[in-house]
Amino acid sequence: MLRVAVDFDGTIVENEYPAVGKPMLFAFETLKELQQRGFVLILWTVRTGKLLDEAVKFCRQNGVEFYAVNRNHPEEQPDDDTPRKLDVDIFIDDRNLGGFPGWDAVFRMLCPEEPAWISEKRILKRYSKNNIFRRIFRI
Repeated sequence: MLRVAVDFDGTIVENEYPAVGKPMLFAFETLKELQQRGFVLILWTVRTGKLLDEAVKFCRQNGVEFYAVNRNHPEEQPDDDTPRKLDVDIFIDDRNLGGFPGWDAVFRMLCPEEPAWISEKRILKRYSKNNIFRRIFRI
């Protein structure tokens, strides 16, 4: 399955660095759906130390556990022979050329075989416990 590197600030959450911003619309719902479909998700962020721990904890609290964080494999130890660039198929980042398209567009790009209206309905139904209206209207 595809290996996907996902940025944190400005992609999973609104960019409030160094604070953790509010989740981007459909970010966690989409990430969980991708994991259900077998995508290997790696958190790829400039955060380090305590700030990185906060980001990982926030994702975990929202139901997303990444395969690895800032490395290709969980057991990988950075050294002079380990490249900083990840060996992934796709990078999802707000700083890419053209900007971040939104999580609905990301899902359609990664799962083009599924009609958009079916995927949106399935995601909303599966994750309706998160009270999507509160997240949309920031209530």
